[in-house]
Amino acid sequence: MPALKLDAIDRQILAELQADGRMTNVELSRRVGISAPPCLRRVRTLEEAGLVRGYHADLDARALGFDVMVFAQVGLRSQAGPDLIAFEQQAQDWPLVRDCYMLNGEVDFLLRCVAPDLSSFQRFLTDDLTAAPNVASVRTQLVVRAGKAAPGLPLDLVADEDQ
Repeated sequence: MPALKLDAIDRQILAELQADGRMTNVELSRRVGISAPPCLRRVRTLEEAGLVRGYHADLDARALGFDVMVFAQVGLRSQAGPDLIAFEQQAQDWPLVRDCYMLNGEVDFLLRCVAPDLSSFQRFLTDDLTAAPNVASVRTQLVVRAGKAAPGLPLDLVADEDQ
């Protein structure tokens, strides 16, 4: 897929959608300073290029009863390609795992997990994660609080391709 050249309006559209994906196209076009039809065409182009992957609600985990967040560092016995892929596929099936990152270094994967309470996480840890094929070690860190949890990307750092 060829890279899409972004101009200032495209970046502004992305920033506005990132801040509020529910706004109407008319409101978006007003905010970026172009009329609605070309604004909609630009949004569709950004979506088709894969730059906008979806629209999601930002839910309050604690208000919904997910009081525990844990980062789990997972070491595997084998780092062969098929084994790495198998672990990623397994992580897809675990509802408590919200993010799964393959790392370079001493740890193979970093998982961000949420749970209603510590006992729920402990059950997942002992029954699922440490018992999974190829898992050699798991180290966990319980999140006390989030000092920053910024969604999205810092689009103001993207270079202007018009210049």
